[in-house]
Order: sequence, then C-alpha cells, then structure tokens
Amino acid sequence: MFDAGRISTLIGKELREFRANPTAVLPVMLLVLVCLILPFMVLKIMPSATGQSLANDDTLRRAVAFASLHLEEFAALSSEDAAEAFLFQQFLMLFLIAPLLGGVALAAHSVVGEKQGRTLEPLLTTPVGTSELLLAKVLASFLPSLAIEVVGIVLYLLLVGIFAAPGVLQAVVSARSVVLLVAIGPLATLAALQATIAVSSRANDPRSAQQIAVLLVLPLMIMLVGQIAGAFVVTITTLILVAVALAVAWGLLLMLSVALFKRETILTRWK
Repeated sequence: MFDAGRISTLIGKELREFRANPTAVLPVMLLVLVCLILPFMVLKIMPSATGQSLANDDTLRRAVAFASLHLEEFAALSSEDAAEAFLFQQFLMLFLIAPLLGGVALAAHSVVGEKQGRTLEPLLTTPVGTSELLLAKVLASFLPSLAIEVVGIVLYLLLVGIFAAPGVLQAVVSARSVVLLVAIGPLATLAALQATIAVSSRANDPRSAQQIAVLLVLPLMIMLVGQIAGAFVVTITTLILVAVALAVAWGLLLMLSVALFKRETILTRWK
C-alpha cells in the first residue's frame, strides 16, 4: 500500500532540490521554446519569405485530404486553412517530446545523483517503502516538466488564435488533440520516467539511464512524420487504446523498478 503522506513528503524534498538547482529544468524550458518557435517559422515566416502557399505543396495537400476522410475538424475549412490547421495540430506532438526528454534527465540524476552525493543511505534507513520512494521520484521529475509543458501549450494555442486564420484554432483543439495532450503525453512521460528510474537504480552513470527516452521519442516522431507525409491517420480510438497500453506499461514498469531496486544491496553494489 502507498502512504500518500510519505510520498508527498518525498516529492517535496525532490522539488526543493530541483529549486535549489534551477538549471536542472533548463533543458525542458529550451525544448518548449523551440516547440513554440518552430511551427510559426514553418507555417508563417517561411511562406511569407518564399511567397509560396502551404496549400500548393502536393504532399501536404494529399496528407490533408487523406486526414479529412477520417477527421471532421478540417471539413469546414478552405484548402489553405485546412493545411495550416493540420500542421498546427501535428506540431502539438512536439510538446509531448519536450517534457519526456527533460523529465528523463531529471529522473536519471535522481537515483544516481543521490548515490554520488551519498544522500541515499539515510533515506533508505527510513520506513519509506521502495515503491513509495520510486513513485515519488518519478512524480517529482514529472511535475516540473508538466508545468512547463502546460505553460508552453497555453502560449502555443494563444499564438495560434492570434496569428492563424479564423477557424484554425477550433480545428486544432479537437477531441483528438485533447486525448493526445491529456492522456498520451503524460502517460508516455510517466512510463519513460519509471523505466529511467529502474535503469538508474543499477547504473553508475545517469547518461546510461537517459538513453531509455529514445525508445518512446522514436514512436512519437514516427507518428508526427507519418501523419504529415500522409502515410496514416491516428484516430481518437487508436489514441485511447495507446493511452490504456501506456497506463498498463507504467504499472508494469513500476513493479519492475521495485524488483530491480534492492535497497539492501544497491549501495554495496555501487562503487
């Protein structure tokens, strides 16, 4: 059983350490900033500089037409506005990658950093259970990244509402986008963080644990590129099934990380 009081105390401890070292969240902030700038460079600055409309690109036009067969949010828009809304919607996936990469960096240092700082020994002598300890470390790494992501998404949608054509924002904020941002993104990040904690409990170098992020970043990038290329369309039903699978994966990874974290021997094994 989990003790909510102990978990919240551990989360508070981890967050205070991050607050004492604000550069720890700098990678997430930089990635979110890139996620804010890149879509507007591609959709607004480059077309203005070249004088070429997005709707003139054959590949994009076919991708939007293919997506419109499965998604109703683009039906009421002109071809150019539909292309713009389609790309703005796809670029939302970048906001799933930023907290995942940034959170993994925090989680990788969470266990290994405490080993190196010799602060893990007193923590393991407390009544805190292994599952509580590892869950708290995951949530503490997740919350700062989530907060920065939420700020980034709000700014992104505000900028879309200001600079995009009328009706584009409504098409971007679809039920599919909500599932992607509210379920897929957080669950993918939590699964990646739990796997990172599991690896870092046996690793001496945080960089070894950070490599686990590639396993989840790659499918997200394939989803982004594949939809822009018109190879496939990920429907809301598919996203819900993926969210359920990620939730199950997170639970299994939590059990795996507890099994790997041998609190009696972990300190003697690490040199």
